[in-house]
Amino acid sequence: MEQLAKAQKIFDRLWEDYTSRNPAVKKVYDLFVSQGENVVNDHIAFRTFNDPRVNIDVFSKPFVEAGYEYKGEYEFKTKHLYARHFEFKAFRSAPRVFISQLILEDFSPFLQHTIRQIIDRIPEFTLKPENLIFAENAWGTPSYEIYQKLRSESEYAAWVYVHGYRANHFTVSINDLQKFNSIYQVNGFLKDNGFHLNDSDGEVKGTPEELLEQSSIKSGIIDVEFKEGTYPVPSCYYEFARRYPDKEGNLYLGFIAKSADKIFESTDFYEKKPTDK
Repeated sequence: MEQLAKAQKIFDRLWEDYTSRNPAVKKVYDLFVSQGENVVNDHIAFRTFNDPRVNIDVFSKPFVEAGYEYKGEYEFKTKHLYARHFEFKAFRSAPRVFISQLILEDFSPFLQHTIRQIIDRIPEFTLKPENLIFAENAWGTPSYEIYQKLRSESEYAAWVYVHGYRANHFTVSINDLQKFNSIYQVNGFLKDNGFHLNDSDGEVKGTPEELLEQSSIKSGIIDVEFKEGTYPVPSCYYEFARRYPDKEGNLYLGFIAKSADKIFESTDFYEKKPTDK
């Protein structure tokens, strides 16, 4: 299908950036491949702000034009986030797209001013939806002092300030794995190979009764150049999802807000230990 091929080109370009910038996620991918697995992507996620120049409506356009349609919305009140997910119209097994945005008006004048100021610096050409999803950090070298101030209000805002517009995470579909039948087997495999899981509210988020189980590794720590020097900060992470059929036998394709709320914390700042992957 022509539209699916168009969408796949987007995913391939995002995947190349995602793995080249995040050695930890590439190691996870390679581990599964070494087990003979064909790793299938369940969904990809992006982060942005509710500014009309870069909000979900803008960010989703390239995917909608490639055949995706809006399917569900989610609110995360404690993190001041709103999100939507999109599915490919003609092929239910295609990766879903999950886009969240920070509600700027819920934060301090400092955070609002900082975020609107960096958006002001994005070149007009880059603000076009087909370019924005690949823009990365389009506003220049970040300040570590500002990064820390943003973190005190929102880890989410601080992450986007540093890393910009790129895939926040890809997701391994456990349903498509051959040797791993459960999320607990996947988690054990990851821990046996030295990876640290996001254990906020438990390593597994969700239940079979809710039709979705999720887990994730903590974001890899990478060195980033700031105006004040080079500092280690969390980058992107890898997620794992196991989906279950509903009473009609249809595989659940949506998301659980309370689980996603904790998955967001995979990019929270932490100190890397010498033994960490």
